[in-house]
Amino acid sequence: MKFSAKSKPVDPGFQLAPMVDVMFILLAFFVSSQIFARWEKEIDIQLPTAVASENPRRLPGEIIINISKSGSMIINEKELGESDLAALLDRIVDIFPGQPVLIRADQRTAYQHVISVLDLCRQADIWNISFATSSE
Repeated sequence: MKFSAKSKPVDPGFQLAPMVDVMFILLAFFVSSQIFARWEKEIDIQLPTAVASENPRRLPGEIIINISKSGSMIINEKELGESDLAALLDRIVDIFPGQPVLIRADQRTAYQHVISVLDLCRQADIWNISFATSSE
């Protein structure tokens, strides 16, 4: 008895479906990494410099409050007044207690504007606050 087959395996050729799957996964990865890598640098703010400045790891869900030299407060490219910012911070703390906040103030910003934002954070019971600086 002879059980071996005499036919050769058929070459399937170029498989398009797995290639489309791989390309879709790569596209999804790069789009999502671009969204999370955005550091809100499109806002014209010159950060103060510090010798011990370092690039910290971004925390999940971190809120970035930008304070321009004129004192306007910007979150997610929207300019907010003090009452709007206070309401937003209160809503966020109700949903996510211990929410981290990063304050990016222009180096020419009056100190009073930074203190106003810190006061709003304190009123909303936000304690995890950091300040952005750039290296010299």
